Amino acid sequence: MLVHAVAAFEDNYIWLIQSALSSRTIIVDPGDADPVIKTLTEKQLSPAAMLITHHHHDHTGGIKALSEKFAIPVYGPANESISGINHLVSPGEILNIDGFEPITVMDTSGHTADHISYYSQNSLFCGDTLFAGGCGRLLGGSAAQLHASLNRIHQLPDNTAIYCAHEYTQANLRFALAVEPENSALKRRIDETNLLRTNNQATVPSLLRQEKATNPFLRCEQSSVWRAAEKKAGHVLHSPLEVFTVIRSWKDNF
Repeated sequence: MLVHAVAAFEDNYIWLIQSALSSRTIIVDPGDADPVIKTLTEKQLSPAAMLITHHHHDHTGGIKALSEKFAIPVYGPANESISGINHLVSPGEILNIDGFEPITVMDTSGHTADHISYYSQNSLFCGDTLFAGGCGRLLGGSAAQLHASLNRIHQLPDNTAIYCAHEYTQANLRFALAVEPENSALKRRIDETNLLRTNNQATVPSLLRQEKATNPFLRCEQSSVWRAAEKKAGHVLHSPLEVFTVIRSWKDNF
């Protein structure tokens, strides 16, 4: 498959997944219909479906206009109230969309209580769960949910491409450096990211192996992250979940 990025709002990415065999294309999290329609037209792509990860407007605002223009199925989480969804899906389901390899629905709750992600061919479309260098805020879900979701993502192959929905990488890596100031892989990534942004290039998708080496929210069992979290908390922490909870709160106020 081929993946096209559509920039929207100030820092959103809407993803277009094109079949390797044709112009058929899946639209992921269309917060705004206009740039999607423009890109579909320019690239002569034919919409086949929409995939929605969660209910926030910057991921759903374009559903109505796109549905009125294209009669295509709209898949989204069964337990979130999202106008325009006509195929409710739950974690563990496999989507078979004509022209595409099977797509697995994953439970990635935490940012919202019922956030889902879509995994196919070593590519994860994860909305606001995992970002390049960071993770989503708790806006309806719990720290335990989000930590468990990140652990599930951690089990995917290292070469999984992480297609998140925002260009937050520079800010996320500044926080990561506060947590792990001696992480040499992180320092290299910061330099590479700054160069990309200087040239107005996207920093996503990233690879999961890079996230494992530099993203503190995937490194809660590492002694360096654990020590930083204990120093921030001012007391001993007893589990990776406690470490995650501390650094998620720390990032909220960073």
